[in-house]
Amino acid sequence: MERCIYPGTFYLPKAGSDLTAWACVACDQFTSQPDYWRQADLLVGQKPSTLRMILPECYLAQMQDRIPAIHQAMNRYLADGTLQPAVQNGYVLMERNTPSGARLGLVVTIDLERYDYHKGSKSPIRATEETIENRLPARIAVRQGGALETSHVLMLMDDPMYSVIEPLFARRGELEKLYDFPLMLEGGHLVGYAVTRPQDIRAIDDALAALRPHGTLRFAVGDGNHSLACAKACWEAIKPTLSPAETATHPARFAMVELENIHDDALTFEPIHRVLFGYDGDDLLNDLTAYAAANGMSLAGGPGGQEITCVYEGKQVTLSISGSPYGLPVGTLQAFLDQWLTVHPAARLDYVHGEGAVRSLAAQPDTIGFLLPRPDGGDLFDSVEANGSLPRKTFSLGEANEKRYYMECRRITRE
Repeated sequence: MERCIYPGTFYLPKAGSDLTAWACVACDQFTSQPDYWRQADLLVGQKPSTLRMILPECYLAQMQDRIPAIHQAMNRYLADGTLQPAVQNGYVLMERNTPSGARLGLVVTIDLERYDYHKGSKSPIRATEETIENRLPARIAVRQGGALETSHVLMLMDDPMYSVIEPLFARRGELEKLYDFPLMLEGGHLVGYAVTRPQDIRAIDDALAALRPHGTLRFAVGDGNHSLACAKACWEAIKPTLSPAETATHPARFAMVELENIHDDALTFEPIHRVLFGYDGDDLLNDLTAYAAANGMSLAGGPGGQEITCVYEGKQVTLSISGSPYGLPVGTLQAFLDQWLTVHPAARLDYVHGEGAVRSLAAQPDTIGFLLPRPDGGDLFDSVEANGSLPRKTFSLGEANEKRYYMECRRITRE
């Protein structure tokens, strides 16, 4: 069986660094809530931070100015000793405490030759959701010119026997503790341990090799699909310039992810809602009604229908859609919005985590929020193997502030 996961060399800030300022949440969170990112910026100030090494999607319009500063920060942190190798040829065991509970993870590197995000892929590592190609260029620009990667990718494994991470966590007292600190802006608490002993690495590798595959699928990208797709695209651009020997070992061939067990009780599957800006809510529902009728669907389907709750300007309307050709309500809604947006280019669609955030945004004029039901993650692997990727932005692993925070770094260029 082809190997997918490898130990790596991971960099962390030098001793004495303010780790609460260092670690920040994933770049694709709070995109319609710029106040969050302004608070993060004030908290960090002049301190070293992963905030200076990423492009929050809230600021995509400023990418031409921000990306050179991102590359400069990476080079500066390497040159001045801010970042130092903390784990060499090993893994990092993590415990993240959030409102959902204590979640365990293992920071690893994956072989991008074993991953393919394209529709119809049969690779052992696969995307769980449709990839939006136009979301890749900004991330590619950050990665192509950077010496380092940091990662918010959560990769899932199906380990019902709790054989990979949990035995190691039970022995965490034997491991070197790397960090133990509160995350900024209600992100919970993070603890990390170095996993470098040969016997521990062998035990992890053997347990990973013994996991039951779902057909050809062995690992599924649960969060950070677009960031990992970006890493793959960058690797494919580099690969033709390398010799066979260089191809086998080049650091860009690998990408850093946090591996988690889909059976972890603290790993919650949450819906990703939609908010549309720049159009009257009543008029939009009329357009949705006409679309449904034209495509053989009813918005009053009754019990068993696909439920979508629409909120706007103090109103709430719950739709029950029957007759949809799509298996999930998110697929039905996204198909309508994709078609509708082609003839309403002035409107803007955002993907929002958390019902409270949706309701707050939808209180604005000419804004409508679509609240989607919670997905069932139990059959995720079988569903992806049988049917391919889910509609884009179907689910989220936890709420926005429970996403993986950027912490470890890794070189993706040769020294």
